[in-house]
Amino acid sequence: MTNAIRIIGLDPGLRRTGWGVVAVEGSRLSWIAHGVIAPPEAAAFANRLCALLEGVAAVIAAHAPHEAAVEETFVNVNAASTLKLGHARAASLIAPAQAGLPVAEYAPAEVKKALVGTGRAEKGQVGFMVRRLLPACGEVSVDAADALAVAITHAHRRAARRAA
Repeated sequence: MTNAIRIIGLDPGLRRTGWGVVAVEGSRLSWIAHGVIAPPEAAAFANRLCALLEGVAAVIAAHAPHEAAVEETFVNVNAASTLKLGHARAASLIAPAQAGLPVAEYAPAEVKKALVGTGRAEKGQVGFMVRRLLPACGEVSVDAADALAVAITHAHRRAARRAA
């Protein structure tokens, strides 16, 4: 894939931020790498955010993506938890922006619909489709599967925008 575009997908979380890198050339999609950034849970909140920012920046430096896609925050009933997740999401947005990458954002339901066909799909269904679309990725954690799903969604959406 000589003219492939590398896309990093990020599934932000304060405890575990999933990441996945795919390459896309035309309609061909291939897996590059995936993983999870897990800051020390005993660390102070600000230090955990720094670890997330540095971790995402290190993944970007290692895999040299051209574009980034980040999952939007799922708002739940606990406002404090949602706010903390928003901080983790900010770290996931800042790192690629600092690297000069264009950053797209996708709602969780949009990612699920793009991969499974319904916005109410369960995590297991998303993971199954990620493994089907990217067989080289092998077994993948839930967080990394979600991140790869975000990258795949971005790959599909950018192709649709270019065709329009």
